[in-house]
Amino acid sequence: MPTLPLISSLREYRVEWLRYDLSSGLAIAAVGLPSAIAYPALAGLPPEVGIYASILSVLGYALLGSSRQLIVGPDAGTVTVLAAVLVSFGLSSTAENVVASAAIAAMVGLLCFLASFLRLGFIANLLSRPILTGFMTGISLSILIGQIGRFTGVKIESDGLFAPLVEIAKKSDLIHWPSLWLGVGLFVMLRLLGKWLPSVPGPLVVMALATALSYAFDFQALGIRVVGAVPSQLPSPSIPIPDVAIGDLILGAAAVLIVSFGAGIVTARSFGAKNRYPVDANRELLGFGAANLASGLFGGFAVTASDSRTAINDLMGGKTQVAAVVSAAALALTVLFLTDALAILPTPALGAVLASAAVSLIDLKTLRELWRISRIEFLFALISIAGALSLGVLQGVIIAVVATLLYLVMEGMTPRDALLGRIPGRDGFYKLHRYPQAKPVPGVVIYLVQGSLLFYNAEHVKSRIEQLFATLAPDTKWFILDAGAAAQIDSTAAVMLDEVRAMAEERGIKFAIVELHSEPLEILERSGLLARVGPRMIFDELEEAVDLVEHQPAVERSVPRPQS
Repeated sequence: MPTLPLISSLREYRVEWLRYDLSSGLAIAAVGLPSAIAYPALAGLPPEVGIYASILSVLGYALLGSSRQLIVGPDAGTVTVLAAVLVSFGLSSTAENVVASAAIAAMVGLLCFLASFLRLGFIANLLSRPILTGFMTGISLSILIGQIGRFTGVKIESDGLFAPLVEIAKKSDLIHWPSLWLGVGLFVMLRLLGKWLPSVPGPLVVMALATALSYAFDFQALGIRVVGAVPSQLPSPSIPIPDVAIGDLILGAAAVLIVSFGAGIVTARSFGAKNRYPVDANRELLGFGAANLASGLFGGFAVTASDSRTAINDLMGGKTQVAAVVSAAALALTVLFLTDALAILPTPALGAVLASAAVSLIDLKTLRELWRISRIEFLFALISIAGALSLGVLQGVIIAVVATLLYLVMEGMTPRDALLGRIPGRDGFYKLHRYPQAKPVPGVVIYLVQGSLLFYNAEHVKSRIEQLFATLAPDTKWFILDAGAAAQIDSTAAVMLDEVRAMAEERGIKFAIVELHSEPLEILERSGLLARVGPRMIFDELEEAVDLVEHQPAVERSVPRPQS
């Protein structure tokens, strides 16, 4: 049985690493505590749920995760999707939602294990960079709007982007101004600390200041809402069984998984690239699976890779997952001994932390790059933003995935193609449109399709070839299809190629195929196309086919060994 990654790293552990891991672990806990308390509010969950998730998830990832550096924890995007899933369940009490959120986390963990076993790490790519950027921007705007109630002390009942703004305008006489000024002041302080002193854990400083002010001036007596009692005990393991249909639970967990793993693997790969180590998505599924399962079994909620905690670990020089274990121990001590301080933390401070995190998630730089590089990708980013805002976060996940798949299909529907020829005095073949000095081979059309031939692009390729046939020179004797870039050919494309063969024969033109890969060759052989084309017209290399045209008549040949 393979050794657990944590055990393996401990066997190679160096004593001089310990001071780095200890300092990193304490810093990770300091940065993670504010989000652990604040993020559960996005889903209507009590703050201790976020703390439990922050403790147990890092231990789970430390056991099975492949990265020595990555730190998992609560994430605004993941919790926002979780909130939408919980709303769809229609549960009536906070206690039921706590159980359901734990069950979703455990289910996400099990789905991660299953996906890793089935080698489904590619699901990380279901949310492309433009789609993920747009989706997270939409979520960020939703989070910002959602803090209106915490900043003002007014209960906001409407959803969406503009309806809450209209509602707060109508209820302006109910605004609790001390809460608003406190929240705005803390938000500004967070933004300034992030800009001027990025190495200082701004959220921790703000929450400590807010707690001290609450104690000194008795904010609760002034009408400013506070967090309230937080249990001063660690959770015991249990199997969460919510009053939810299993099908709904699995679908909800799948939605959370797509977003959490999609965002988490981006963080993992970013730090892997920075520190020059590879990141295997299928192995990361094991780590994320262990993190979520541990969180769910101990009363937490779904987690993913935390960019802020991982960044602190990287900045402080953490060497192994021992840093994560230290952070978990620090948070556990906080639960046991500091809950009285957490109880008087003002709610506007949580709103300030969440609003600042939301602003940080809005990646205007990437959106500007997309506008400059690819307008179509920028459009898909806008579609994701609109989906998250107009249809809700849960439907926004579907919109984001569908937009990604639509983008992939659109890219594949019109594969690039080219006509090839020779440049006098040079070996090989060149695209006629790119190299003005390249000339067609006399009597031969060499058509290169640069992509797989599948059901959704077969008609496009056929129409392109029909246009070529309509303009062929009278002396054209051969039409050669270069299939070297066609990694896949399906049955629909096989029928299309047979129609092209028939069009060529009607015009007295010989039809040949060159550089077929093994799988496409098998498809064409089973479809009967190869038999109709004739084995002597199937070539391993383009040079071989053109040489035959130029120097000798076609001869009977056996089907060659396909390329691998």
